[in-house]
Amino acid sequence: MTKGKILQGIWDKLPQERKNRIQSRTNELEKEYLTLQEMRKAAGLTQAEISQSLKIPQPNVSRLERESDMLLSTLRNYIEAIGGTLTLSVELPERPPIKLNMLSDLVEDA
Repeated sequence: MTKGKILQGIWDKLPQERKNRIQSRTNELEKEYLTLQEMRKAAGLTQAEISQSLKIPQPNVSRLERESDMLLSTLRNYIEAIGGTLTLSVELPERPPIKLNMLSDLVEDA
């Protein structure tokens, strides 16, 4: 495992049991983190299929998959196009997570 000279020196000095725990946790976190592209592939879909579903050109799907910031509605549409459901939750200190079904739930009718 190469990490750069300084970090590699620290890593090499760790007990094997600690390295194993770190690697195990790393593997767990990697399983939780999927990019949009990885989710699409896991759903067995191509960018072309997503572009048809979203009614946008395929290059725009490619661009979406690389975005680091997008509208929630765009993300929701993409997730629904791959057959999923977007769920948002808010975690406040000393409170259980609050599930937001729709952001419109937070706005009172005028």
